[in-house]
Amino acid sequence: MNINISKTADEMAQRAAACAAEAINRTIGEKGEARILLATGESQIESIKYLTRMNVEWDKVVMFHLDEYIGLPESHKASFRKYLKDRFVNVVKPKMAYMVDGEGDVKENIALLTKEIQKAPIDVALVGIGENGHIAFNDPPADFDTEEAYIIVDLDEKCKQQQVNEAGLIPWRMCRNRLFP
Repeated sequence: MNINISKTADEMAQRAAACAAEAINRTIGEKGEARILLATGESQIESIKYLTRMNVEWDKVVMFHLDEYIGLPESHKASFRKYLKDRFVNVVKPKMAYMVDGEGDVKENIALLTKEIQKAPIDVALVGIGENGHIAFNDPPADFDTEEAYIIVDLDEKCKQQQVNEAGLIPWRMCRNRLFP
């Protein structure tokens, strides 16, 4: 494990993006493509911005989206799909982008996404840790026994408050990707 300490959030974002780009490029060199997972927290905004400026063969990158609010239209300012399309997908045009769709038949949407994500391991993930220790709204204590790639979870009160503080929206249910078995 490498621990990097940065003086500013911007410096940390630049370093994270450079590290991610290096890992993506190495994986493309080894496998011909890279499968990445992107989260959408406040800490990801600058990292994603810097990542899009890196020299990467984006047409060899398959991106997976980490989580989304259930019932929130993609057009809403708090939609994580909108966030990633605006800041990443429409900027670098990856080979493929699999988004979590929290509208319509959510269980069917999860099943389709799960089928795709389970085809091969994720090579690089850019994720943050929430104020209550959550990753992708997997609030502590985590369900490490699930075999599902994506599940619907209920948020705890600290997590809901963090969302209110960041986006002005109280989410009640989310999809999330299980990153750590």
